[in-house]
Amino acid sequence: MRLALVLPAAALLVTACSGGTQQAVQVPPPSTSTTTTAPTTSSPSPEPQPVVVPAPPCTAQVRACVSLSQNLAWLMKDGVAEYGPVPVTHGRPGHETPVGTFKVAWKDAVHTSSIYGLPMPHSVFFAPGGIAFHEGPLTEPSHGCVHLAPDVAKVFFDALAVKAGVEVVA
Repeated sequence: MRLALVLPAAALLVTACSGGTQQAVQVPPPSTSTTTTAPTTSSPSPEPQPVVVPAPPCTAQVRACVSLSQNLAWLMKDGVAEYGPVPVTHGRPGHETPVGTFKVAWKDAVHTSSIYGLPMPHSVFFAPGGIAFHEGPLTEPSHGCVHLAPDVAKVFFDALAVKAGVEVVA
């Protein structure tokens, strides 16, 4: 008889504690992910490094300066670079670009080499032997001329007058 009284009492206790209604509790399923977000810190950006532009190595008061060792050229005005440095290629072994101070002898915007039969757009002739600034590939050495990119060759052609000084240094 004792068992008969315990069951109804237990049922009454459960009903009293739950308020007489059954409520479903929504519990999110346990997470199987271990993703964590790392704290972010804001660190200052590194200071930009200044661009070092090589100074023209020419000593004379010339209008154009070429450094063979640096493969660079400049247009000068009153001893100061006003354009450049720009990349150049120059003479290959056996066809070296001469070193020295020269004067522009003549110019030809649509010249073709009489020796090699190759176009030499925007030619500015400045040294004996037909040595000139002109448009040419910057990926291979020349037969003595100073090759310039197409847009740069036009700038040099327009800037260099006949009798303008040109210095080429090793």
